[in-house]
Amino acid sequence: MTNLRFQVVEEAFKKKPVEVIPPVERPSEYYGKNVFNRAKMYKYLPADIYDKLVDVIDNGARLDRSIADGVAAGIRQWAEENGVTHYTHWFQPLTEGTAEKHDAFIEHDGKGGMIEEFSGKLLVQQEPDASSFPSGGIRNTFEARGYSAWDPTSPVFIMDDTLCIPTIFISYTGEALDYKAPLLRAQHAVNVAATEVCHYFDQSVKKVTCNLGWEQEYFLVDEGLYCARPDLMLTGRTLMGHDSAKNQQMDDHYFGTIPDRVQAFMKDLEIQALELSIPCKTRHNEVAPNQFEIAPIYEEVNLAVDHNMLLMSLMKKVARKHGFRVLLHEKPFAGINGSGKHNNWSLSTDNGVLLYAPGKTPEDNLRFVTFIVETLMGLYRHNGLIKASIMSATNAHRLGANEAPPAIISSFLGTQLTELLDHIENSNNDNLFAMAGKQGMKLDIPEIPELLIDNTDRNRTSPFAFTGNRFEFRAVGSEANCASAMIALNTAVAEALTLFKQRVDALIAEGQTPTSAIINVLREDIKTCKPIRFDGNGYSDEWVEEAKKRGLDCETSCPVIFDNYLSPESITMFEQLNVMTRKELEARNEVKWDTYTKRIQIEARVMGDLTMNHIIPVATHYQSQLAKNVHNMRNIFPAEKIDRLCGRNMKIIEEIAERIQIIEQGVEDLVEARKVANKIENEREKAVAYHDTVAPKMEEIRYHIDKLELIVADELWTLPKYRELLFIR
Repeated sequence: MTNLRFQVVEEAFKKKPVEVIPPVERPSEYYGKNVFNRAKMYKYLPADIYDKLVDVIDNGARLDRSIADGVAAGIRQWAEENGVTHYTHWFQPLTEGTAEKHDAFIEHDGKGGMIEEFSGKLLVQQEPDASSFPSGGIRNTFEARGYSAWDPTSPVFIMDDTLCIPTIFISYTGEALDYKAPLLRAQHAVNVAATEVCHYFDQSVKKVTCNLGWEQEYFLVDEGLYCARPDLMLTGRTLMGHDSAKNQQMDDHYFGTIPDRVQAFMKDLEIQALELSIPCKTRHNEVAPNQFEIAPIYEEVNLAVDHNMLLMSLMKKVARKHGFRVLLHEKPFAGINGSGKHNNWSLSTDNGVLLYAPGKTPEDNLRFVTFIVETLMGLYRHNGLIKASIMSATNAHRLGANEAPPAIISSFLGTQLTELLDHIENSNNDNLFAMAGKQGMKLDIPEIPELLIDNTDRNRTSPFAFTGNRFEFRAVGSEANCASAMIALNTAVAEALTLFKQRVDALIAEGQTPTSAIINVLREDIKTCKPIRFDGNGYSDEWVEEAKKRGLDCETSCPVIFDNYLSPESITMFEQLNVMTRKELEARNEVKWDTYTKRIQIEARVMGDLTMNHIIPVATHYQSQLAKNVHNMRNIFPAEKIDRLCGRNMKIIEEIAERIQIIEQGVEDLVEARKVANKIENEREKAVAYHDTVAPKMEEIRYHIDKLELIVADELWTLPKYRELLFIR
């Protein structure tokens, strides 16, 4: 039997030439080269149009469509000077990816020829087919109309010969069919609520901005090996494969020397990313073999989300140029770390104050405590919703294992901040905050050291950890759109701040001073949200039991977790803050359940195919070789020696037979379970059936396939093994 795997592995392990990236200017000189940024707006737009557009971007002024033609003319001039021939509205449908339809800058001139044209109408609005994207029933084939509308707060950019215009995507009847529209609404909600609370401490605050810094983890595999693994190609993860004898147990890959080929890929990626104004700053080896990370400088959340989606597309393109494939699946390999996308999230004011950073005055520190506590209140009230926002069929494999946070939402604050909140809760003194010079902050009698950035340890088992001047939402998956988590989190915090202000204002109306009113409400909220605070080991069984006692959401079924979007509390919050309507929430859940089902369905079909067309034929062939060997041995040696000489082979033959029987029966059961689930019309019930009856059968089949991999002759095994996939040469 000819084994193409050896040829593929040999080619992958050959010393390959590293593409030399030619020297370029300093990053500051080419940063934003392919983006219509402020400098280019100033150069290509008339002064009055420039001023109006900046007012829209900076101050949230309503976009005056009368300036659209002038903006479009300036953009077109810049684009054509850079070789652009087409334009597209670039949006983020509910597929977890991006979408684009390219149109040329041409129209009939009325004289039998063509002219280049790009009007304000084409810039501001287009009409893509809304029935072909996931809509949860909002749009049907006979109701195809949908609109994409320009988002001027996210700059247009050039990819190859195409001008890309970031847009929202809505249905003909106005419902959001994407991530950007509700993200912008959630951003507005938290801005309004946080600004009003800031006025207790500083009346000059006009705007609060949500900031996001994502840390994108990913795997690289050699392209030839990737193409020899149908499961990687079709599902993004290995559906079978035994552990390599060496993986990450030596801790030698983390922060290790970056391989030359990977370094060349990273450099190429960073140059192209910086040209698109994606402010990439950090790169390094991650914990698992072949796992890496790239992280940018913080940006406003809407822009950060756009940049992350753009970077993921760019990574795939650049990787192929260097002979790699990027794996963004949260758990492409069993037994080693999966990939997350830690979302470092914070709020800041227009006058430069970080709301999660301690200050130097009593007022600053009271403000700091206020925003910490009300963030915890939002997290506590909508604990299940926050978990639903990061849950998916792919991320479910990662959560709770190998340094990923558990599927229970809690917040780590660190000893110092925990003691501070406990002291406020238990103190009866309203004059809590007094400064003690350079020594720190005094609270009543005991002295608490001055709160500083990085005053906490790190807790890798916490899904939502305070890290000095921000929260790190560690549970977000590597292939997810960050907007999903940011929509839920920003809306929950906006609601908590809104309710906080209502209660404080009520106490002030009763005659309390603002400081006393704030502290009294904080005391109540510190007690209320205490169950969400946990500084211990999130991996322990004891925490699961403790979390249940605290009333936290401990559900592990992905389809059931999605129910949190449709709880009365979630619907009320989203509707009152004008982020999403009940109809939009219901539609999104239909999409989530349908996507979950299709993910597992595809994996089950691929597993059945690989099992019957790769695994069983190979195992049977090896079994036949062993049987032939035993038969020949019987013809050579006397009967009394056969058991001793052939005993091992006989045991392997028997084990192969037993495992093949179990696998074949497992595949039959898997197919039958799919058939039963596919007959269910309700999307939620179908997804639950796939979770409960289909997915477990795949794990059972995998167990026996991985055992076969250990005993079948290596020369016969057709699929590249973990030891080959996980180590770049």
